[in-house]
Amino acid sequence: VQLQAFGGGLVQPGGSLRLSCAASGRTFSSYRMGWFRQAPGKEREFVASISRNGYSTYTADSVKGRFTISRDNAKNTVYLQMNSLKPEDTAIYYCAASQRMVVVTTTDEYDYWGQGTEVTVSS
Repeated sequence: VQLQAFGGGLVQPGGSLRLSCAASGRTFSSYRMGWFRQAPGKEREFVASISRNGYSTYTADSVKGRFTISRDNAKNTVYLQMNSLKPEDTAIYYCAASQRMVVVTTTDEYDYWGQGTEVTVSS
């Protein structure tokens, strides 16, 4: 599966953005999807994941209550709604697909990656 993330940009603290990740192929619904982010000089970190049918989500503590992951299997797209953004949310955000059925939060458990979209939170 090929993934393409978009929707990043510059936003003021407290603002919102919605990231999208479009997948190619007919097997999108067979993958658990996740979002990761990587800030300058830091390792890539887990943000959120969603089950294949979209019924179950898991969110990192650092963004819990502010970020929401969702998916639309009919559109082969996964979303990340980001609210109450903080400067520390500044990073390149990546979407990823995993063939594993359980919640996975490490990069080596994801099989396919998008190219990333940059989010900058600054006044």
